[in-house]
Amino acid sequence: MSKSVNIPLLNPNEPEALLAALHVQEGQFVEAGDVLCVLETTKSTSELTADSPGYVIGLNFTAGQTVPAGVRLCFLSNTPDWEPDDLELETGADSVIIPNDLRITQPALTLAQEVGLNLSTLPVGPLITVPMINKITSDSALTIGSLLESKFDSRAILIYGGGGHGKSLIDLIRALHTFEVAGILDDNLPVNSNIMGIPVLGGAELLPKLHAQGTRLAINAVGGIGNVHIRVQVFHHLAEAGFGCPTLVHPTAYIEPSATLATGVQVFPHAYVGSEVKVGFGSIINTGAIVSHDCSIDEVVNISPGAILAGGVKVGREALIGMGATINLYTNIGAGSIVGNGATVKGDVPEKSIVKAGTIWPV
Repeated sequence: MSKSVNIPLLNPNEPEALLAALHVQEGQFVEAGDVLCVLETTKSTSELTADSPGYVIGLNFTAGQTVPAGVRLCFLSNTPDWEPDDLELETGADSVIIPNDLRITQPALTLAQEVGLNLSTLPVGPLITVPMINKITSDSALTIGSLLESKFDSRAILIYGGGGHGKSLIDLIRALHTFEVAGILDDNLPVNSNIMGIPVLGGAELLPKLHAQGTRLAINAVGGIGNVHIRVQVFHHLAEAGFGCPTLVHPTAYIEPSATLATGVQVFPHAYVGSEVKVGFGSIINTGAIVSHDCSIDEVVNISPGAILAGGVKVGREALIGMGATINLYTNIGAGSIVGNGATVKGDVPEKSIVKAGTIWPV
């Protein structure tokens, strides 16, 4: 008769989100795919949509409130007159308390609640995932602490993606002499094929098994030039399976001491990152790119080879700056925008805009 709609975990480092906008009200009928609310963390904004049609019943929050991940936003009922019983109300918002600083994925949180696992017994620090919860609940003598410590190979690393970007990362890793590539994962390449002397092990379905065998680090080698959402999805797969993504900087790149690089950032040969630059999670600073002083690069941005960003440029989440493009001082590039190869940008670019290759912006 009804389905609970819960607040998802948007950022493993933030157990709460701001309910920035609420698009439904009590008793309203929604279709599958309709936006219920907008959630914000310090790193991202996300729309929570209905995955099935129904009437909104038992709305727990109002816009402007801070909501913990895992709590119920509302029910979606088949009928407008349905009412939750006492048991359903007891498993709502007040009963879900996530300990401070606990990092746990939404599927793992749901599973932990289903099996009655006390969240306060989980370790603070590592990202808790479904495989970890399954392992600890299947063996009463095992603790998550021992699971995290067992069979961990600090040098082993996986490469997710066997295309051209993956090949570049293989050479980058070999230049660092820090990690040993344990294998390549690619959902579209045949198992046991070979790339630059490294075997293709399979696709995303192998991630839990490889994690259990002691490999805990991975690199997202999907460049996402044609579709950045594929690169974002790979990061989700890796996080859900419990893999960390280290920051990689080629030995010939130069990073000023005051610059800040988040985890998962990749900096390729002969790139330059200037003073007090901030580069967000999962972004790429490709070969020969220049990111001048005081620039701010958001998450999963791709700065292509030879691009030049003058001082104070801000690049929004999931934007692409093409090869040889030039971005003038203190210009803002909106989230999801694409600046074509060789373009010159002299003014702000709105979100999800396209600056054609070889042109000057604004026209």
